[in-house]
Amino acid sequence: MNITSQMVKELRTKTGAGMMDCKEALAASDGDFEKAIDYLRKKGMSAATKRSSKAAKDGTIASYIHMGGKIGVMVELNCETDFVAKTDDFQAMARDLAMHIAASNPLYVKADEIPEAALEREKEIYRSQLVEEKKPEKIWEKIIEGKLKKYFEEVCLLDQKFIKDTDITVGTLVSNMIAKTGENIIVRRFARFQLGGDQQ
Repeated sequence: MNITSQMVKELRTKTGAGMMDCKEALAASDGDFEKAIDYLRKKGMSAATKRSSKAAKDGTIASYIHMGGKIGVMVELNCETDFVAKTDDFQAMARDLAMHIAASNPLYVKADEIPEAALEREKEIYRSQLVEEKKPEKIWEKIIEGKLKKYFEEVCLLDQKFIKDTDITVGTLVSNMIAKTGENIIVRRFARFQLGGDQQ
């Protein structure tokens, strides 16, 4: 299959991956875009796993104000070096994350930050629903697992669909940036303020 520069460009626009990576992904998947995206994601994930032990002590704090000052967000995004922290791509991603948080209102960065009590409360609600629906007890665990996954997608930033590209999660967005920069990148924390509401 002949991989054209237009195909490479299109995949690059979609994924933010490097030119050579896009070419390699398209060649490996016979020009099938969906397979090429999966290929890049896997590559990004493995690069992210390799980088995750590196200390991310540099970075930036980005902010976003929405609805004429009704909602405000600050987010801390870390990387390993000042060089990457100052790049347009990194700065743009930090701003995009702040905007995403304003719109999607996550409660936590990732699932392991959810307090045990909150998780138990969720499970208790699901169990009550299953009793109500008269579902056989032997399939409860499987159903609860599925419902928890949905809950994480609602409340955890990294599990949410990215508002500017709902084909990927915020976690994938971060992994793609790790693959692109070759540095460990971490969403450290965020604060979301809503006028007249509680800070999150």
